[in-house]
Amino acid sequence: MKKGYFGDFGGRFVPELLMPPLVELEEAMASILPSKTFRKELADLLANYAGRETPLTYCPALSKKLGFDLWLKREDLLHTGAHKLNNTLGQALLARHMGKTNLIAETGAGQHGVATAAAAARLGMTCTVYMGAEDVERQSANVRRMRLMGAEVVAVESGSRTLKDAINAALRAWISLQGSTHYCFGTAAGPYPFPDLVREFQSVIGREARAQMLERTGSLPDYVVAAVGGGSNAIGMFAPFVPDASVKLIGVEAGGSGEEGCPNSAAINLGRPGVLHGEYTMLLQDEAGQILPSGSISAGLDYPGVGPEHACLAASGRVKYGVAYDHEALAAFQALCRFEGILPALESSHALAYVLEHAGEFEPGSRVLVNLSGRGDKDMDIVEHALHL
Repeated sequence: MKKGYFGDFGGRFVPELLMPPLVELEEAMASILPSKTFRKELADLLANYAGRETPLTYCPALSKKLGFDLWLKREDLLHTGAHKLNNTLGQALLARHMGKTNLIAETGAGQHGVATAAAAARLGMTCTVYMGAEDVERQSANVRRMRLMGAEVVAVESGSRTLKDAINAALRAWISLQGSTHYCFGTAAGPYPFPDLVREFQSVIGREARAQMLERTGSLPDYVVAAVGGGSNAIGMFAPFVPDASVKLIGVEAGGSGEEGCPNSAAINLGRPGVLHGEYTMLLQDEAGQILPSGSISAGLDYPGVGPEHACLAASGRVKYGVAYDHEALAAFQALCRFEGILPALESSHALAYVLEHAGEFEPGSRVLVNLSGRGDKDMDIVEHALHL
């Protein structure tokens, strides 16, 4: 396989001025990540600061209703409330070993911003987070958390004022700040080596889940399901299971409102190949190649593309990618609250929604493992408004 590619997807399509920090990062990955010192420091941070390993939770009430065993990998219980900290602690520690003193990041739902701010504070670094102005408004609780941890939050007013535009702004800033700054990219997308780097740090999810299922049930799950926006929680969950042919993998994209002509975020199901944010991947675009607006009730899934490894896994058929709509995610959010006493993020609710809506497609008695990538405190205003509570 060509370096930096997953099948036909991936690459490094960036301005010449961004090549030096990307090459520097690639070299640091090769020299620093395998070292015993780095591995020991990261393991300590994950265990004693982040709270790994996260539990595997069986859902008795929903399992009884569905006719198969529903399990949750509880990334919502990780410090800061989502899987994002796995990646930000790894990247921040790597950056410090590289001699960097500042982190910049993009964020949609705000969880990556909070996790980057936390990692920067823990490791004594400064932090600037770029966030679409629309997301600043709909995820105001996370904005307050970032600022409390010392981060500067920059509201991006250009374009659709969401995640895509935040990434554009962060990439532009990195050009002028690269000497002292690492761009802590939040998802398994972007120019090489970011998709590899993010998968490296997020794969702890799947490694733990695989071992926990074997310990708790004596076998691997029959299905593993995760929500897919850019794709970091899903690739972290899927990667350790990809070699296991008996395990069916299902990624769930955001279909938005589901109304004809309305924006969605289902780049694999409804998109075409193209280049965005330094990578060749599946994108929502018009006939002229212009990026279409994306849309989802979930800010973290509101992105018009997907990471290149997901595009490759879809093309190869190893992973099936379905769609869940806003109203289905809201129903799944309520179901998990009422039947199991667990408050899921709207991103994770899309993965659960697919399982609930397609319950008849899962064999009776099978083991279905859903990655609960984050908790839903941040989404309460959105849910209450949508449901008129």
